[in-house]
Amino acid sequence: MINENELAACVWKSMDDYFRHLDGEKPSAVYDMVINHVEKPLLQFILNHVQGNQTKAAEILGLNRNTLRKKINEHGIK
Repeated sequence: MINENELAACVWKSMDDYFRHLDGEKPSAVYDMVINHVEKPLLQFILNHVQGNQTKAAEILGLNRNTLRKKINEHGIK
């Protein structure tokens, strides 16, 4: 099981790689980029774990079911 420090270390490394490889480009919308890259696989994993049951997924995620449905649609998750 991954702990919070391991997850933080993954984010730190990914951000370090991102900034090192900008090659002179100006970074922008970094927050949205990170959230979108983390949120979709998180939602997919939880939905898979509960065999597509959105009520259970929302409960595990600590989200309102309508919010979960909105995020599912935003990310194009089937």
